[in-house]
Amino acid sequence: MIAKLKKFLSSHSQAVSPEEQARQLNLAAVSLLLEVVFADETLSDEEAKLLPALLTSALSLTQAEAEELIEEAKKIQGSSTSLYEFTSEINRQCSIEQKQKLILAMWKLAYADGQLCRYEDQIIRRTSDLLHLKHSELIQMRNLAIESQR
Repeated sequence: MIAKLKKFLSSHSQAVSPEEQARQLNLAAVSLLLEVVFADETLSDEEAKLLPALLTSALSLTQAEAEELIEEAKKIQGSSTSLYEFTSEINRQCSIEQKQKLILAMWKLAYADGQLCRYEDQIIRRTSDLLHLKHSELIQMRNLAIESQR
């Protein structure tokens, strides 16, 4: 565990290229989205279709690039110990508006199968707290996600 932490900290303290920073940011965002997808321990067809679509539109990726990013994030996400690993990267590189868009995407994934699991709700709320968003912003993003479902 300590070795993992040292490796994580050293990888973030070294100078990295802008491309590598963007890749790390994308992986962090996708990992958080995967947390929502797997919170209820099932991957619905709606969620499986929505996740790559969200990535292609939000990150301007091709379908193949989105699929590759999802596969890489699954490996990282499976070995993670907390949401902080991902949110700290997002806090370093993203604006409030970008954080809000991420929370909106998380809500959309949570509601994709037509029902909100309490674990999905908890993960999104915890993520919002770690991203230093206000409760009103969290609720506003949830309401936008619900409206987009109609």
